Amino acid sequence: MTTTTDTAGSTGTPGAYAPRPGAAPLGRMIAAQAVLETKMLLRNGEQLLLTVIIPTLLLVLFSSVDIIDTGAGEAVDFLAPGILALAVMSTAFTGQAIATGFERRYGVLKRLASSPLPRWALMTAKTVSVLVTEVLQIVLLTVIAFALGWSPQGNPAAVLLLLVLGTAAFSGLGLLMAGTLKAEATLAAANLVFLLLLVGGGVIVPLDKFPDAAQSVLGLLPISALSDGLRDVLQHGASMPWGDLGILAVWAVVGLAAAGKFFRWE
Repeated sequence: MTTTTDTAGSTGTPGAYAPRPGAAPLGRMIAAQAVLETKMLLRNGEQLLLTVIIPTLLLVLFSSVDIIDTGAGEAVDFLAPGILALAVMSTAFTGQAIATGFERRYGVLKRLASSPLPRWALMTAKTVSVLVTEVLQIVLLTVIAFALGWSPQGNPAAVLLLLVLGTAAFSGLGLLMAGTLKAEATLAAANLVFLLLLVGGGVIVPLDKFPDAAQSVLGLLPISALSDGLRDVLQHGASMPWGDLGILAVWAVVGLAAAGKFFRWE
């Protein structure tokens, strides 16, 4: 009597150790891609400059030196909410737009789109990496703000809702830019928008320092809604800033819908 030998060299039933080709479970694929996206984001020097170094320097500098009139109370109480909003914008919009734009240019997105990972799952992984990075940013900036004498108040649920809607709004706008413009144009435009919104979005300079006509326009920007909403809650103790939440919700819906419709993978 003869016996059969499988590919592993053992005897027994034919095919006992036969390979089972196929994609990994969807949840595992999303988690693996999210870990990769997060590592790439944190290892990029330019992204670290935008997401960590610039917000930290602005918070420390303007809280320690009386350069801008931030109204009554400690300067850090006004600045900390605005810097948190800036951190969200730097990661969800500027950083994501630049990284995704160059991934599209070099064909990374095209190759990933042909993998077993669905396109929506790839975007989900990118969103998870953005959220993880934001958590690290917020923890770091909060610790620094406390060291500078920050005394926040208000409803934590309102803060969380503002941050989530702000992330959704900026993510949609960042993906829309990355998916429609060339990589070089995305790099220039994303950095320009970052600088303009830093100055005119109520992050460091209060909106009431601008002319009345400009205030009405600037107040509709997502960075203004996020910074003002966080400031209303954390500095003034508001329960739920519905107006700012509504502005962020509109930007989130419009931005994500436009990104889903016009995003080009090649």
